[in-house]
Amino acid sequence: MRRVLAALTLLVVGCGGDDQVPRASQTPTAVPTAVPTAVPEPPPRPRATKLTIGVTGDLLPHLPVVDRARTADGYDFRPMLRPIRGWVRGNDLAFCHVETPLAPGAPVGYPVFRSPPALARAVKATGFDACSTASNHSVDQGQDGIDSTRRALDEAGLRHTGTFSNPRQRRRAAMLEARGVKVALLAYTQMTNGIPLPHPWSVNLAEAGRILRDARRARRAGAQVVIVNLHWGTEFSSAPDAFQRTLARRLSRSRAITAVVGQHAHVVQPIRRVGRLWVVFGEGNLLSNQSAACCAAATQDGMLVRLHLRVGPRAQRVDRITYTPTWVRHPDYAILHARKAARASYNRTVATVGRSRRLKPVP
Repeated sequence: MRRVLAALTLLVVGCGGDDQVPRASQTPTAVPTAVPTAVPEPPPRPRATKLTIGVTGDLLPHLPVVDRARTADGYDFRPMLRPIRGWVRGNDLAFCHVETPLAPGAPVGYPVFRSPPALARAVKATGFDACSTASNHSVDQGQDGIDSTRRALDEAGLRHTGTFSNPRQRRRAAMLEARGVKVALLAYTQMTNGIPLPHPWSVNLAEAGRILRDARRARRAGAQVVIVNLHWGTEFSSAPDAFQRTLARRLSRSRAITAVVGQHAHVVQPIRRVGRLWVVFGEGNLLSNQSAACCAAATQDGMLVRLHLRVGPRAQRVDRITYTPTWVRHPDYAILHARKAARASYNRTVATVGRSRRLKPVP
């Protein structure tokens, strides 16, 4: 009996030993370790592009200026423009204003001009990128003068706008690019001295509706900056007249226009903020024979205006404006920094144009 009990005891102990081995169903389930998910950083905001655009006053080659440029085999205006070459080339883009027709033949002066096409080559050599051509003298030589002006500028490698050889050209803005920014130049004139236009599309006339439509068209074509050049105002008046003030207010209501610059008065006019829009009312003469001998002493004054722009992916603005007063020395017609060459001229310009935190003369 004792042997039977001992055997049973061993059997029970053996079974208990088997229970010490974990069953498959009792194996602990492994808990997965959480892998941290990398949160993507937001893309960097596109940085605004800083851009400088230089604009200047009237290129008005009276016959004494033309005679001074005469050489044995033609005309060379480069020595007159050479003193400003560094300033012109220091801009990302630089625009000039050609007031008179450039046409072959004997030069003619006031009141119905015909100027040597060689002026275009000098403008290009100085470093300008484009020129406006809409002025009160645009049709002095009719449609032929408009066509020859366009050819002279094309041959010199300059973009241009304001006068046209066909209606298709009028519908296209002069588009340029600098630092990856597309800039449109538009140009218009208030009058043509009573001379009828050869064709309705020959010259851009300064009408608010037309300017605004053209600015919107330039935007649709990809322009991020739109500069409007206006040949306007009252000659020899340093104060903007009613036409200038009214048109500036009308244009300031549109965000399609970045800035307005102007010529025609032959004297310097103010730079002012009109609503949201910076307006350079008048840059005076860049090159001419005018002086106190015929007109007013201030007709020898001009200014090189630099628009400092900030262009972002959604908006652009004029951050500030600097200007360099200039003075045309006679009889060589060199364009000089007024502060160094004619302090009275410098003082006149600064008193007229003004200064502020965002508008400064260059000393």
